[in-house]
Amino acid sequence: MEIRIKRAYDAAARSDGPRILVDRIWPRGVAKEDAELEAWLKGLAPTTELRKWFGHDPEKWTEFQQRYLKELKQNDAVEDLEKLQSIIEKHKRLTLVFAAKDTEHNNAVALRDFLSNGDLKQV
Repeated sequence: MEIRIKRAYDAAARSDGPRILVDRIWPRGVAKEDAELEAWLKGLAPTTELRKWFGHDPEKWTEFQQRYLKELKQNDAVEDLEKLQSIIEKHKRLTLVFAAKDTEHNNAVALRDFLSNGDLKQV
């Protein structure tokens, strides 16, 4: 399984595979019909409290990842994790879509790493 990440403001490409928005808030200035999304899985986004605490501060990155993965393993995210698992089983590639300006320190990167490590099966 190849998991890509891409900003919501970047054009969709045929090579993206299914595009999954993993933010709780719709990206400002992006029309829904232009996003070309397979799904919007809000439950895979960090809570508002965690997102605000993190603020894309690279010094908080490691702790953010730990807190975020803990949230993913809680009941609120289970339904969306199951939907994501279903999409993964049907495709060889997918793209996690996010809105953050920071392309290295965001929940899509953390989620990709979580999925790449096979942790989804543990949930």
